[in-house]
Amino acid sequence: MRFLRTLSTRGLILLVVAVVVLAAGGAAIAVAAGGSGPKPPPKALERAIHDALAAPAPAGITARVRFTNRLFPSGALLGQAGSALLSGASGRLWLTKDGLGRIELQSDAGDVQLVWNHDTLQVYDASSNSVYRVHLPHHGSSGSDHGGAPALSQIDDVLSKLGAHATISAAQPTDVGGHAAYNVAVSPKHDGGLLASAQLAWDAANGVPLRVAIYAQGSSSPVLALTVTQISYGSVPASDVEVAPPAGAKVVDLGSAARHASSQGKGKERSSVSGLAPVRAHADFSVKAPATLVGLPRQDVRLVGPKSDAALVIYGHGLGALVVLEQKARVAQSNGPTSSLPRVSLDGVTAHELATQLGTVLVWRSNGTSFVLAGSLPPAAAEAAARHLQ
Repeated sequence: MRFLRTLSTRGLILLVVAVVVLAAGGAAIAVAAGGSGPKPPPKALERAIHDALAAPAPAGITARVRFTNRLFPSGALLGQAGSALLSGASGRLWLTKDGLGRIELQSDAGDVQLVWNHDTLQVYDASSNSVYRVHLPHHGSSGSDHGGAPALSQIDDVLSKLGAHATISAAQPTDVGGHAAYNVAVSPKHDGGLLASAQLAWDAANGVPLRVAIYAQGSSSPVLALTVTQISYGSVPASDVEVAPPAGAKVVDLGSAARHASSQGKGKERSSVSGLAPVRAHADFSVKAPATLVGLPRQDVRLVGPKSDAALVIYGHGLGALVVLEQKARVAQSNGPTSSLPRVSLDGVTAHELATQLGTVLVWRSNGTSFVLAGSLPPAAAEAAARHLQ
């Protein structure tokens, strides 16, 4: 979350490019057509990236944005309240040069406010009157510039290495929100699951990202996107981003991002039990972990969790992998976090299913074991895999 702390143009571009490229993988795709506004001159991709990273950071940003969320098909969530985070919305964005920011999304169900500073990121959802708070890790410097842009040869080397796993489009001249921009698109070469492509467009003049979008297989419209529709550059007062949630809002503290990463690392050190036979010997429940699942070979099985009391099994590779978590069933909770999800039958066993455009999650209990199955595959394939575990 470094870009949320510093808002360096260089850091923001680098992080978004890395996320887009690493999340996709590669295969040539069509770049979405831009509007009728000005377009920049053609540039080689490495030059367009270099110029974006070398551009001076703006004094601040004020923008109107549109958030698109088509992740959940109709019926995927029961009782969906129409939150702007779930259904998409338009809103505004403010960024200060010092790294303070706010995004406000507006909908009939109530606004969503994302506010961050150097220490904390918080999301207020008016539809549930809840605040979700994360404490950000500290860094030694909070400046907006972190050294010069990498050389063209360095950028070209990185792109070449990424090309082994991804097909990356050229820097396509376009316009976003009336500003000349370059758009880059990537898509998986193999093992991409339901992900078709990801796209990033940035302002040709100063490298500020103007659009990020994710596409699912078989869809010409983005599943998730954040697009700038109007933007202006100039000083932004701190009062525009220092917005507190209502006094009566429910606060959900998600802890520290740094602490979560540290605890996950320690958990890996504590549990070194891997391999089917050792895991079965140490587990206090019957571990299934078949050799294959819907045609995908088992790649790994190991004990995980704070008490090493769950078995994590991975099938296949890359974004097309299938993940299964097996654990001794605890006391059932009728109002648990998955209880509101749609129900499906798995040969007599009831499971709760979260189906999205990019993947499916199934949760169920059977013969004293609880299962969570997740993968970037359609519901029918996920349900077939779950039945195989029965």
